Amino acid sequence: QVQLVESGGGLVQTGGSLRLSCAASGLIFSHYSMGWFRQAPGKEREFVAVIPYLSGGGTDYADSVKGRFTISRDNAKNTVYLQMNSLKPEDTAVYYCGADRSPLNPKLVHEYDYWGQGTQVTVSS
Repeated sequence: QVQLVESGGGLVQTGGSLRLSCAASGLIFSHYSMGWFRQAPGKEREFVAVIPYLSGGGTDYADSVKGRFTISRDNAKNTVYLQMNSLKPEDTAVYYCGADRSPLNPKLVHEYDYWGQGTQVTVSS
């Protein structure tokens, strides 16, 4: 049974930082591209960042987070991270991690095979 468990969310002031983690089990982690998405109230789930499973593959980010967020992975720990710096109120959302077998950089919700339950990030102004 595949499980993705996000953690690290919370309440932070504008300009602050958070580091999200997503621990995976029940799959061969190194064979999956991993993505972070977010969903604000009343909005659709949107792409944030992705890191491919192919060694040497490049990461990709939504324009709204480029230069502020960094995605990384530790295959030995079956974990993907999202370092979020210079947070803004518009970053407030539930953040989800997803796993996809595609070797490319999937950015669409329907491309992902598995999802976590999400972790809330709230940025106060």
